[in-house]
Amino acid sequence: MNSMMQSIKRAQVDWRMVLMSGVLVAIALVFNVLSDGIFLSAENLYNIAQQTAVVGILATIMVLIIVTRHIDLSVGSVMGFVGVLIAYLMYTANWSWQLASLVGLVAAIAVAMYQGALVSFLGVPAFVVTLGGLMSFRGAAYLVADGKTQPLSDPFFLKLGGGFNGGIGTQASWVIGAVICVGLILATINKRRAKKAYGVPTNSALVDGVLVLIPIVIVLAFVSVMNAYQIPNKAEAQGIPIPVLIWGAVAMVISFLVHRTRFGRYIFAMGGNPDAAALVGIPVRKVTMLLFLLLAVLTTIAAIVAISRLNAGTNSLGNNLELLVIAATVIGGTALAGGSGTIIGSVLGALIMQCIDSGMLLLDISIGTRYVIIGQVLIAAVVFDVAYRKWTGDVL
Repeated sequence: MNSMMQSIKRAQVDWRMVLMSGVLVAIALVFNVLSDGIFLSAENLYNIAQQTAVVGILATIMVLIIVTRHIDLSVGSVMGFVGVLIAYLMYTANWSWQLASLVGLVAAIAVAMYQGALVSFLGVPAFVVTLGGLMSFRGAAYLVADGKTQPLSDPFFLKLGGGFNGGIGTQASWVIGAVICVGLILATINKRRAKKAYGVPTNSALVDGVLVLIPIVIVLAFVSVMNAYQIPNKAEAQGIPIPVLIWGAVAMVISFLVHRTRFGRYIFAMGGNPDAAALVGIPVRKVTMLLFLLLAVLTTIAAIVAISRLNAGTNSLGNNLELLVIAATVIGGTALAGGSGTIIGSVLGALIMQCIDSGMLLLDISIGTRYVIIGQVLIAAVVFDVAYRKWTGDVL
């Protein structure tokens, strides 16, 4: 029994993530009961998965922005501006989606260079810069197309947002699920070998087996649910939505940058103590600028997914999105004081936010009440974060 407890301690389980996972499960069960079983239906879970992708993509980078003690209040407006620009070039100017998307990326990079330079080189607080951007680029989204909706019809482009043809099918879904499961097993084996090679105490095989079995079960359950949803009059079930694959790819790339590169180490060092980071030779201004440029890339990806899911670009695209992204980031355990946060936490936070919003929609709760509840959920998440850090002694 004692050896088992010691193994659990060595495993360094993130109990915050365990608790948040429990909250997500509880939310799903409560809404399922209140909606007479509709919430946990394959159709609703499929819709939740693809609807969460835009918030999830942006939350992965917002984690790093907040970790460095900055914040971006303009992300929704910039995404709306870029999305409308891409849709305008495709519909009104009759450009290909590839060229239109490239121009959208250039526009996003220009915005990032402008805002990033003000923050990193002139020292203007990111809160002020991006608050101005929130209003300015919302206006720019309107001016691009003079407030007119820009419908989209390119078949391939529309797949990127999910929808009728936006799933990869059952066979491809099982293949991807199997590859992820094998990858998890190999990663655990390699981790055990590395620990033994350097003389670091390892967990028992049983504990490591349980720790890798949990995500495997989640992956297989997710694939099974996605494969269970079939649109009427369609020959094959949907499978994993393409927006979810894009979100997953983004999360893996950002995780690699955070855990395997100097850039990622610099970000957390800056968040822990910016002055000390500068004194030890970390190029704080350069890293901040690169972070804003990375935000531009992911904002463009999110804009492409958003307009392809809506089949159009509208000047209201991305309204209040920054609030949902920041809320998802904070709920996922990122400290607003900076210095700590995880990509997997942002994924969990985005799912919690979307489940709450989708559940309230199913129950036909008014938009005013929904905003009140979502706002209080954000406050509760911050209160929990403060209480948890005091309890664990990790007070920033």
